[in-house]
Amino acid sequence: MQPAANDNKPRLIAPKDAAIQTSLSRPLLSLMAAAGEFPKPVQLGERRVAYVRAEVEAWIDSRIASRAAA
Repeated sequence: MQPAANDNKPRLIAPKDAAIQTSLSRPLLSLMAAAGEFPKPVQLGERRVAYVRAEVEAWIDSRIASRAAA
């Protein structure tokens, strides 16, 4: 499902919010991103990263779809 371009949701989400959406821990998301198993975060500053909301949602959708295929 493609969200509307003006859905008023932020394009980037904090690691904490990505962890909540996926029910995985922030450290695990970082490890998975480094291994290519989760979308890589965007570096916003020296000590700040965020995830692209659409990529996280697509990853969640792919997990749900893989359940149906199994």
